[in-house]
Amino acid sequence: MNKFRIQKRQHGNASTPLVMSNWCSDTIWPAVDSQGGTGPENTGFELASGENQTEYVSSDWQGRVWGRTNCTFSGHGGGVACTTGDCGGIEACQGPGAPPATLAEFTLNGGQQQTFYDLSLVDGYNLPMAIVMMPNGHSSLESIDQSTSNPSCVASIGNLAAPNFNPYTNNQQFLGTTSRNALPFETDETASSISQWCPWDLQVTAPSKPGNGAYPYPDGDVDRPAFDPCYSACAKYNEEKYCCTGTFDDRGKCTANYYADAAKAVCPDAYSYAYDDQDSTFVQPAGAGFQIIFCPGGRSTTIIASKGTSAIEHGDDGSSGGRDDESNAAAPGLLIDWTVPVQLLGVALLVVVFF
Repeated sequence: MNKFRIQKRQHGNASTPLVMSNWCSDTIWPAVDSQGGTGPENTGFELASGENQTEYVSSDWQGRVWGRTNCTFSGHGGGVACTTGDCGGIEACQGPGAPPATLAEFTLNGGQQQTFYDLSLVDGYNLPMAIVMMPNGHSSLESIDQSTSNPSCVASIGNLAAPNFNPYTNNQQFLGTTSRNALPFETDETASSISQWCPWDLQVTAPSKPGNGAYPYPDGDVDRPAFDPCYSACAKYNEEKYCCTGTFDDRGKCTANYYADAAKAVCPDAYSYAYDDQDSTFVQPAGAGFQIIFCPGGRSTTIIASKGTSAIEHGDDGSSGGRDDESNAAAPGLLIDWTVPVQLLGVALLVVVFF
C-alpha cells in the first residue's frame, strides 16, 4: 500500500518539500540533519514499507537525509538504537548519524539561484537510495530532462534487477522518467559482484570464521549476509590519506582509495570520496523539491558517464548551462571551484565564488 503522510508546514519560509519514500520491504527510520537554513519539523521518524512522508525545509536549506535500520528506541535515549545510521539512540536526530549510511545531500539556492545535490557514499553505504527532482511549480524546472537529474544507487543484492532491466514497458514511469527520457543504467554488475563489492575489512557484519578459526581464501568464497552495510575507508580508519585531510587535503594528493573504487563501480553517480565532487554533483535552478526514495529497485544509474558532466549542470534559465569539461566554465556569473571541497562531518560542500 502506498500511503502518504503530509506534515503541516512549519512557520517561516519552510515551504520546500522533501518527500521521503520507503520502497524497502522493511520499516526504516529516515533522519534529517540541517546545516543551514530552516530544517524540517521532524528530524527522525518511523516509516513503514510502502509509506511516504513529506517534510518541509526553507528555500535556502542545507543538509542531509539518510535512513536508519533495525532501530529500537528507549524512552530516554542514549546508547545505540539502530544497526546503521544511529544518532545517539534517539528517534528525532539532533545531529549527523553514525556511519555507515548512504546520504542524500542538498545545498538549496547555494549561489546564483542554483541548487546543488548528490548521493554520497563518503560515509559508507547502508541502503539503496535515489533522488527525484520535483519541479515544485517552477517553469524553469519543468523543462529539465529528468534523465539528467535523478540519480540512483543500488548496491544491495536484494534490491538489484537483472542487467537487462527495463522499467518502461507498458508505458510505465520510473523515478520520474519514461521511455522518452529514459535513465541510463549500469549493466556490468552481477548478483555475485554486488553481494561482494564491499571490501572485506570494511563490512559492518563480516561473516564469522568457520569452525577451525580461519577464513578460506579468497574472501569471496565466504557467503556474506544479504544486508551487508559497508564503512568507507575514511569512516573506518579515519586516516588522512582516506579522508583527504591534513597533508592529503589537496586534489592532487588525495585520490580514490580501494573503497572509493569499489563504491564508484557499483554506484557510478554517487560520491565515493571527498574529491569526487566534480563527477557526482547535480546542479539545478533553485526552487525544486525532492523525493528521496529508499530501496528504489532497478539498478544504479550512469547519468554522468553516459551524458557527461555538462548534462547534469543546469543554469538558472532551465537550460543545460553547466561547466564545460575543458574550461571548467560554469553558468554565467558563477564559478564553481572544484579544487576546494569543504569537508564537514562527511559532507563535501562546494565552494562557490562569484566574479
